[in-house]
Amino acid sequence: MREKNLFDLLVDISENKTQQTKLAQPARQPATMESLAAEVAGCVRCSLRLGACQVVFGEGNPQAKLLFVGDVPGADEDRQGIPFAGASGQLLNKILAAAEIKRDEIYLANAIKCRPPQDRKPQPEEVAVCRGHLQQQIELISPAIIVCLGSLAAQTLASSSARANVLRGRWFELKGIRLMPTFHPAELLLDPAKKKSVWQDIQKVRDAYRLLTF
Repeated sequence: MREKNLFDLLVDISENKTQQTKLAQPARQPATMESLAAEVAGCVRCSLRLGACQVVFGEGNPQAKLLFVGDVPGADEDRQGIPFAGASGQLLNKILAAAEIKRDEIYLANAIKCRPPQDRKPQPEEVAVCRGHLQQQIELISPAIIVCLGSLAAQTLASSSARANVLRGRWFELKGIRLMPTFHPAELLLDPAKKKSVWQDIQKVRDAYRLLTF
């Protein structure tokens, strides 16, 4: 084998440093909500996008102090492309109105951006892929309070394996952001007895939110 001369060694060192620099650089962060939405719309890192009508990215005030995060898009959300559509969305609107919180002043999103086939439970790898998208949304919005609607949303953000009925009603923290888990509106449609618990949780959120806005 030919012995490397000084020039070859210098080239090797330069290439090694370049490679190390690339590895050390953090993943590119989208600069705006619009660029993140475009990036997520083209995501094919799991199979959910192949079976969904469209990506349900989120909607609302991009500078909102209050963020509501649900579990997964349902049939209405998948068809319309917006979170909390259909019957569950109508119920959420009523809850917000009762708490004197306007829907257009908050931001709404889901832990999973594409509807799973036959509304099955998302797989761990699918949750992991979308967790990155949700984290970037949170970083861009920079909310003071996040309401986790449903077990998957609560487990994803509160770093717990417990279900919403165990986590609900208690404040958690995520990098300085206050988290309040509660039941998803879709659960209330199936079990109206849970409405009282959700209203108790939303009242806590309302009181904390008012301190930020008044």
